[in-house]
Amino acid sequence: MSIIQNIRERGSWILICIVIALIAFILQDGVGRNNGNSDINTLGVINGTTINKIDFEQKVQNQLQQYAAQGAQRGQVINDLWNTEIFSLLIKQEADKIGLSVGSKEVNDVIYGEESPFRQQFTDPTTGEFKVNDLKAQLAELKKSTKKEVVDQKEQLEKNVILPALEKRTLRKYQALLYRGIQVPKWLLEKQYAENNAISNIRFVNVPYTTIADTTIKVSNEDISAYLKENSAAFQVEEAQRNISFIAFSAAPTTADSMITKNNILALKDSFQTSKDAAAYLNKVTPDTKYYDGFLGKSRIQIPEKEAVLSTQIGGLYGPYVDGPNYTIAKIIGTRLLPDSASVRHILIMTTSAQNQAIREEGTAKVLIDSIKNAIAGGATFESMVEKYSEDGGSKANGGIYEMFPQANMVKPFNDFSFENPVGSKGVVKTEFGYHYIEVLKQTPPSPAYNIAYLTLPILASKETTTTAQTTAAKFAADSKDQKSFNANALKLNKQAVPATNIKAYDFNIQGLGETREIVRWVFEKKVNDVSEPIEVGDAYIVANITSEDKPGLMSVETAKSKNIEVIIRDQKKAETIKSKLKGATLEAIATAAGATVLQADSLSYTSTNISGLGNEPKLVGASFNKALLNKISAPIAGNSGVFVISVSNLGAIAAPGDLAAFKEQYQGRLSNTILNSVLALKKTAKIQDNRAKLY
Repeated sequence: MSIIQNIRERGSWILICIVIALIAFILQDGVGRNNGNSDINTLGVINGTTINKIDFEQKVQNQLQQYAAQGAQRGQVINDLWNTEIFSLLIKQEADKIGLSVGSKEVNDVIYGEESPFRQQFTDPTTGEFKVNDLKAQLAELKKSTKKEVVDQKEQLEKNVILPALEKRTLRKYQALLYRGIQVPKWLLEKQYAENNAISNIRFVNVPYTTIADTTIKVSNEDISAYLKENSAAFQVEEAQRNISFIAFSAAPTTADSMITKNNILALKDSFQTSKDAAAYLNKVTPDTKYYDGFLGKSRIQIPEKEAVLSTQIGGLYGPYVDGPNYTIAKIIGTRLLPDSASVRHILIMTTSAQNQAIREEGTAKVLIDSIKNAIAGGATFESMVEKYSEDGGSKANGGIYEMFPQANMVKPFNDFSFENPVGSKGVVKTEFGYHYIEVLKQTPPSPAYNIAYLTLPILASKETTTTAQTTAAKFAADSKDQKSFNANALKLNKQAVPATNIKAYDFNIQGLGETREIVRWVFEKKVNDVSEPIEVGDAYIVANITSEDKPGLMSVETAKSKNIEVIIRDQKKAETIKSKLKGATLEAIATAAGATVLQADSLSYTSTNISGLGNEPKLVGASFNKALLNKISAPIAGNSGVFVISVSNLGAIAAPGDLAAFKEQYQGRLSNTILNSVLALKKTAKIQDNRAKLY
């Protein structure tokens, strides 16, 4: 048996050459959108090293498969993997420069040691032993074979498993070098230690910015431009990006469309009522509706108007009622008393794998499961039979036991045996995976359970609704030739243009629209001021206008507005007005002049910028540790929430929570996290050719 097959049968990650996916990808994404790029398989070049698109796409497919249950989105996976590829290549290039490598002895340690990428697949689930010899034997078998299929498998194994493991070891060695290079001078350590334990008490006057109405302060584009230039380091754009505004013309079902669907389902009510076979009826009338021909307890039934549905008599109908985007009629097929949860133990002899591959003949599996049943009846322990024969990786390490699982959580024949037979029952059950020998161990007390068939029709937009939305959107687009006419026409239709900013050429998502790669492509194929044709997104037609762009360098005024820069500038202007009122030789006099009161804050910590009742005020906290302000009055301080005048009442320190040596270890540990940013520095200086926008 080859190692690839062994890995597949052990039920963990899968190494697959996804030929169909790659062909589809090449046909759909590669051809016709290279924009003059002669090499459609070059996704990027990092300091002269090429990232091949076909290899990259295979990794994308593997990631999508691995994280499908978590709702992985293709666009996000592509961009995350791109960054991973860059970082991996940059680290490798740096390691090569200094002669850092993984030697032959280390290679053996990577493959057969504690961090082996094969550890999960070759660990005995019962004993926890990592079967190194089994791994060595199967790798040796793979190496000596000359069969094309096996050679291809070996290449995939080296590319997708062994090489990434070696790269991971190189990364760890590189990071270890950086970590060992971090040193903390004694003077700095002692200073930081003292500052961390410092506390202060202050008295202060606070005049909040909210005392001045926003409408009285005007912020012009010139104000924003000046602020950006003054603080240019904080507002740099590293990659070209564009900003748009868009109008959505809804093609969602109308009330009239909903009524059509309701009438359609009402027309089926009588035939649904008289049908003798719910499964056959639903398969004929609504083939997309899946009927679960089993019983569920009340807690497992999650539907609108549940109490009314469950109160319906057997054979009766309830509805139609709205359930999400559908109209539904519920039919009570039957009720009975069943447990909500059950524990069982079982032995599985597989006929088919999770990947729908045949493993053994059904007749062979049936003979084997019957032999196991007879052996247990003759005195063999269930545990020993599980350990020797069971092929269910999910329960084998636990003696074949599944603890207190709810109804409808297993494949139906397995579920039915577990809930419809009393505790102590044993029997052979056939499922899509093979033959199980099951023993019911435990059940919750029985409670009412219901078998319900649901006749469901989706509430769809009519052709008239769709045509109206499409026509209206098309007319709007035709009448809107630039940003000025776009905004004017939106105003005529009483529609609000929605902004979406910071769109990059390789983005797949646009804020407010979700995954809309088609619009992103359009945004970067056209020029500023252009208006799009209607683009269908979900149940709406979108018309977009490119409002501005940011080239690498200082951010544009338009983009800055989306980042609430106007609020900061407005508060700065308010601060100047407030400062002019803060006159007086004492805090009391200043408070009287400003119509405020003198407040107090005690035990402020040097390490925290938050003040109770005020929030985040770093300037205020910093001033509170200024020895020059001890029993003196400060100049007005423009903070985050208002303007402050303070006087330091007392400076002190709290008892240190630990000794200097312990603090040094913690401090150096925090500093070591900065090595994670080292690759970002490498990226800034790297020469990167990014073709994602052209090839996706």
